[in-house]
Amino acid sequence: MIVLITGASHTGKTLLAQKMLEKYKYPYLSIDLLKMGLIRNRYTELTPKDDKQLETYLWPIIREIIKTAIENQQNLIVEGCYIPFDWKKDFKESYLHEIRYYCLVMSQGYIEKHFSDIKKYANAIEQRIDDSECTKDSVLNDNEYCLEMCQKYDCNYIMIDKHYKVEIDL
Repeated sequence: MIVLITGASHTGKTLLAQKMLEKYKYPYLSIDLLKMGLIRNRYTELTPKDDKQLETYLWPIIREIIKTAIENQQNLIVEGCYIPFDWKKDFKESYLHEIRYYCLVMSQGYIEKHFSDIKKYANAIEQRIDDSECTKDSVLNDNEYCLEMCQKYDCNYIMIDKHYKVEIDL
């Protein structure tokens, strides 16, 4: 089984993947780690701030990793924000049966009430060198966009509303 975990920045994708690794013993691939490896080795001129271009650049690689894992009957969690919302179009039906997709979305009310916690837990797994671009407005806008795209493309999403409790049972 392949588990895709996506969502806006600061929604807890990496933390959830780590918890699932511990619970299910499925390895996970952080798209951010792949991104930084390619950037640091100068395989691309893109920078960590080139989000839309990075999605276009990284998705074909991630897509083929997913297909290979399915073909080899391997379990894998893939987490990161570079999974396009129209991802289903890239897989035959036989592959889709092996993929579970979850987009983490924080409600406006949750962000308004818990923004200081969102910032506080930003380094729960990864150490962010510069988190100054994370503002309440950017988090609100990013989560609103994710919700709209999930609805547009009929993607499964987990709404984080009153309390932050995110678990996925396989």
